[in-house]
Amino acid sequence: MKTTITKKDVAKRTAKIVGEKIYLTEKIVDGVFTALREFMEEANPEVRIEVRDFGVFEVKTTKPKPKARNPKTGEIIYVPARRKTHFKAGKLLKEVLKQPLTEITPRERLGTGWEDWNDEQLEKKDKPAEHAANN
Repeated sequence: MKTTITKKDVAKRTAKIVGEKIYLTEKIVDGVFTALREFMEEANPEVRIEVRDFGVFEVKTTKPKPKARNPKTGEIIYVPARRKTHFKAGKLLKEVLKQPLTEITPRERLGTGWEDWNDEQLEKKDKPAEHAANN
């Protein structure tokens, strides 16, 4: 199941990590994302934003395609060069993502908000059929 994590979730997690109030970290997190977006918008034509131990955001230019084909009509069209975004995970993040899913603990699989769950709720979430049979 896919989990969507919002900017507010990032702010809440950040507040918990740094021990600050959520309304303060929301402003900081919003400011960080705004700054990253501005750096990428201002890229002329390329930029590399490196966040140590996390990854690299890049704006790259694509080559123009003089003989692209419109899949709907089959018409040959010209596609001009443009900019695109690219993210490359850092070493620490890559190592975590390489782990097989079977080795991930239940708390890691729950995604956002797992900190509020107690152990009984975690067991129910992980093994609902077994827990229902016991009750």
